[in-house]
Amino acid sequence: MSVELLSPVWTHLTEIQPEKGRGVHLYDKQGNRYVDFTSGIGVVNTGHCHPRVVRAVRDQAEDLLFAQMNCVISPQAVNLAEKLNRITPPELDRFFFTNSGAEATEAAVKLAKAATGRSNIIVFQGSFHGRTHMAMAMTTSKTVYRYKYQPLPSGVFTAPFPHSRIYEWNEEKTVDFCLKQLHLLLQSQSAPGETAAIIIEPVLGEGGYIPVPQTFLQELRTICDKYGILLIIDEIQSGFGRTGKMFCFEHSGVIPDILVMAKGLGSGLPVAAIASGRELMEKWPAGTHGGTYGGGSGVALAAASATIDVLLDEDLSSNASERGLQLMTGLKKMAADYPFLADIRGLGLMVGAEICDEKGEPLPELTSEIIAQCLEEKLLLLSCGSYRNVIRFIPPLVVSEEEMQEALLIFNRALERASEKLEKLTINNS
Repeated sequence: MSVELLSPVWTHLTEIQPEKGRGVHLYDKQGNRYVDFTSGIGVVNTGHCHPRVVRAVRDQAEDLLFAQMNCVISPQAVNLAEKLNRITPPELDRFFFTNSGAEATEAAVKLAKAATGRSNIIVFQGSFHGRTHMAMAMTTSKTVYRYKYQPLPSGVFTAPFPHSRIYEWNEEKTVDFCLKQLHLLLQSQSAPGETAAIIIEPVLGEGGYIPVPQTFLQELRTICDKYGILLIIDEIQSGFGRTGKMFCFEHSGVIPDILVMAKGLGSGLPVAAIASGRELMEKWPAGTHGGTYGGGSGVALAAASATIDVLLDEDLSSNASERGLQLMTGLKKMAADYPFLADIRGLGLMVGAEICDEKGEPLPELTSEIIAQCLEEKLLLLSCGSYRNVIRFIPPLVVSEEEMQEALLIFNRALERASEKLEKLTINNS
């Protein structure tokens, strides 16, 4: 089928047109099987077409497709709120539904501004929060996301992210520096009294798959409490079992004021949510935010409810921890043979492999070559990072030990072939 009618604004890892998906695999019309370690960019945590999710979608489609929230209240929305209430901290007991991560980010910001009466938002270097205009203003991971769209909404200020590798310090020194810079920002750019919220991804997504040190997140909570600033945690990519816990913030013991959720919530159906406490939500005046489809699509809400059931019943968070350990161990062994694997990092099944030369300089071309070599053996991987030199591993959480081993073997062969090309290129250039 021709793709010429599609807008060229989309980038494409491949032009594969899959006709079927099962578990960690995609299949095209010719029957070729692809190992999908992209999960649709962290969406299909329960795997492609999990039978329980498919059944929930089919059953719901026969009864009611749509019930607009401003006109009636969908039972599926109430059901999903109850299920989310069981897996989120008791402090977060009110939920707002929408269609996408960017819309959820916008909702979180509007709630924060309405509840505090303040105007400004603090984000972190390397962040990605979406592609709508406010979310773009909050996104600093790559210039391409903001390219030619300036000016963007004002009132967004950027603090340094505690990435030890960038600063070439240990974690303690990096955290201390970044906290001092945040305090300086609050004294020099956005006063606490005009700062509505600080928003952070507990693992930078597009910024390079970099986990936030737990001590930094804990200090953020302290700073927010001191100044009455709301702490928003963006779990769009890291949530729903991805990092070995239902939500990544659980690793630190920190509880956000507002939680942003999307991607893995719907197993491929468009649904997103924010959660906060009753007292905070009651400061959001009725009618000041909403949307036609948020909380109205019975099919998407049913898929999300089924997704939560699968995550819990199959204990996919534990599988993410076990397979993540297998993945990290395998990649670190390869790093001993391939020095350009400069850093292996992550939590659970949200793992990044950073590609750099012996001086620590990014190698985006080599990164692309490794991904292309993996594709030759039908393993799908994506890159990320400001310099596009981090290979990210985000397989569905249903991945088995055997499937992980298959992917590691393919990746190792890809490293070998890419390394040979790099060596030839170096010889020719010299």
